Amino acid sequence: MEISGVHAVSQLLIENVSRVIIGKEGVISLALAALFSDGHVLLEDVPGVGKTYMAKSLARSLGCTFTRIQFTPDLLPSDVTGVSIYNQKTQEFEFRPGPIMTQVLLADEINRATPRTQAALLEAMQERQVTVDGRTYPLPRPFFVLATQNPIELEGTFLLPEAQIDRFLMRLSVGYPDEDQEMQILDRFQLEDPLETLEPVTDPETILEVQEAIRHVMVEDSVRNYIVRVTRSTRGNPAVALGVSPRGTLALFRTAQALAAIRGRDFVIPDDVKALVPYVLTHRIHISPQIRLRGRTPEQVVSGLVDEVPVPVVE
Repeated sequence: MEISGVHAVSQLLIENVSRVIIGKEGVISLALAALFSDGHVLLEDVPGVGKTYMAKSLARSLGCTFTRIQFTPDLLPSDVTGVSIYNQKTQEFEFRPGPIMTQVLLADEINRATPRTQAALLEAMQERQVTVDGRTYPLPRPFFVLATQNPIELEGTFLLPEAQIDRFLMRLSVGYPDEDQEMQILDRFQLEDPLETLEPVTDPETILEVQEAIRHVMVEDSVRNYIVRVTRSTRGNPAVALGVSPRGTLALFRTAQALAAIRGRDFVIPDDVKALVPYVLTHRIHISPQIRLRGRTPEQVVSGLVDEVPVPVVE
């Protein structure tokens, strides 16, 4: 597939999802960049801003199978991956697939589940497979996880382990709509739910072609060096207790390729990289306790570090 085709597919998806999620084209574009990079998204926001609707409308627009798992403290790993059941007629164990056997998975309120259940997602997110009773089962492709968590309500929640957070390519926030957008929401939802009439505008096979195409987006050596210097600026700095890993460097590289293609270019520019830094890097660092006590956030720290990295001039 040519980059022009990637751009066309992206515009169709953004327009279709925007029929349900109003005024959030930027967030939709970022979610598509994660999908096209074969990654996953952590949606961190307050309840009621459209996180679930975004996942559902995106899955429906893609023509992909969709499953929602409501994570609760009593959810077991087998409730996610599936279980082997003994069939008395055949006298053999049969695998009953769990809800994770889908193409788009919404893991709702993921931080309410126990660490053991959260870990059940690790293999699936990284290896695109699940293992039950010693047998490995491949997941459908594409496989895209959208997980949500509420950053405000902490009672009855379990913090995501570092290994789990690092598996998410991006951390996004839908955010509140402005006044005009909220008026449009009232008009749009007055007579019917637009999600009910939403039709697919592409198919899973096309998305796989897009994922292959973005890997061929050109990244000039100076831009590659810029990506490396941006991530390395988070390591060894007194303000940062834990810097970005090489997985984060690769994540920034891949998403920059995807965002350039979504914007209709077959090459990456530094602006693509800078636009993605808040969403790809900030959830991968831990700032030092002294800096946290001064009221600075990871977003502010990363922004300050990136501003100190010289930006290459690309012709």
